[in-house]
Amino acid sequence: MKVNVICLKWGTFYGPDYVNRLYNGVKAHMDRPFRFVCFTDDPTGLADGVEAAPFPEPPPGWKYGWPNIFVKLCLFRKGLAGLEGPTLFLDIDQIIVGDMGRFFDYRPGEFCIIRNWIELRKRLFRRLPKVGNSSCFRFEAGKMEYVYEAFLADMDRAVDQRFFRTEQAFMTHAVGLDKVNWWPSGWVKSFKRSCVRIFPLNLFLGAKKPSGASILCFHGAPSPHEAIAGYRGKHLNTWVKPCAWVKALWEAV
Repeated sequence: MKVNVICLKWGTFYGPDYVNRLYNGVKAHMDRPFRFVCFTDDPTGLADGVEAAPFPEPPPGWKYGWPNIFVKLCLFRKGLAGLEGPTLFLDIDQIIVGDMGRFFDYRPGEFCIIRNWIELRKRLFRRLPKVGNSSCFRFEAGKMEYVYEAFLADMDRAVDQRFFRTEQAFMTHAVGLDKVNWWPSGWVKSFKRSCVRIFPLNLFLGAKKPSGASILCFHGAPSPHEAIAGYRGKHLNTWVKPCAWVKALWEAV
């Protein structure tokens, strides 16, 4: 059975090379036929094998600017790009480094997502929140439109900092915690949470290369190209020394 892998690209911060590298990584590590669809406002430069689909329209009554990260909730609309069946969403600022078939073999037919990472200092005082990170999630296309419908019914609270604020918090809520499955620990590694060393060691030592993962996730800053060049964020604990092993992984696809 052919499975689906989908992504989003809009604006100019990420070029088509990000989509193409993601596609090439999936292709190199997938053990079954798959359809790769990129929802985009500009299909220029996308590789053969990447199917470009129109960027989803804003939901009726939306008043917060578009495109917007909340577009991820629109991906649950029935009939979007003719998608049906097991569908894996991937942010394009990730590097595929291992087996991708297991993301379709794990708990088939159910909703799966990364459990969101938080900073070490926050983990010292509280448990991980029961919120997914929408960089990588799998759903059954055509059978989960209730997530989109919940978004339509509650858009103002979805974007309100007093309630959900992020699309991934609302997604977790709309799916329902009793139906949410977390990906096994280690399948998706966060570059800034698993690889970058804690402050002040990050100022002197390079990021550690992870092992055992299928996906290296660059949620937020730095992005892969920023990690390769070296990154100096607003705060010292976000600084990253130039990372040669990220460059090697990036250029390999």
